Parts: sequence; structure tokens; C-alpha cells
Amino acid sequence: MGRARPRRRRAGGTLLAAAPAFAALGEPVRLHLVGRLCREGPLPVLRLAEDLPISRQAVSKHLDALAEAGLVVGERRGRERIWRLRPERLDEVRRHLDAIAAQWDQALARLRGLVEED
Repeated sequence: MGRARPRRRRAGGTLLAAAPAFAALGEPVRLHLVGRLCREGPLPVLRLAEDLPISRQAVSKHLDALAEAGLVVGERRGRERIWRLRPERLDEVRRHLDAIAAQWDQALARLRGLVEED
């Protein structure tokens, strides 16, 4: 009989579901696009691409990745696609970051208590 492998704690389903959003936001161009949409509201690809050193097609691919992660949605208006943020998804990501920050704060407080005990 082999040794039993230790069980790993699984991340909560909701945190696991948020992983694509974190991955999408980890790419600098995508983070820039989200920032522009936050500041300026819904914009067409042409406007989003104007301050980037990449093609409009490349910007569209980045927007598609953000859409797959649930962070943005594109709506057709005539010949253009207007992109807007999905604030509920960003709120979900923020809640996960807040929870992670709280866990770190608790861990650091425990460590501080151990160090200051001596």
C-alpha cells in the first residue's frame, strides 16, 4: 500500500471562477483597456486603440479575452462595436481581493503576536 497523499484545501468555487478575470487583468494592455473604460465609459475599438502601439485588430483580440473573462461586453451599434465594463464582475473581483487582503492581515497579525511575545 502506498502512502496517502495529503489533501489540499481547494479554493472556493467562486474564487476559482474568478481566476479568468485575474488572468485577463494580469496582461498590461488589457489592464490599460479596463482603466480607459473605467475613466471614460463605453468606447468603440477605434477610440480604445488610438493611444496604444498595437493594431486595432490586436486591441479587438484583447477585448475578446476580457469579454471571455466576463469583464467587458461589446454591443453592435451600426458598423461599430461599443465596449463597456461589467461593473458587477469587477465588484466580484474586488471582493476576492478584499478577502485575500484580510487573510494576509490576519496572518501578519498572528506573526506579529508570535514575534512580540518573546
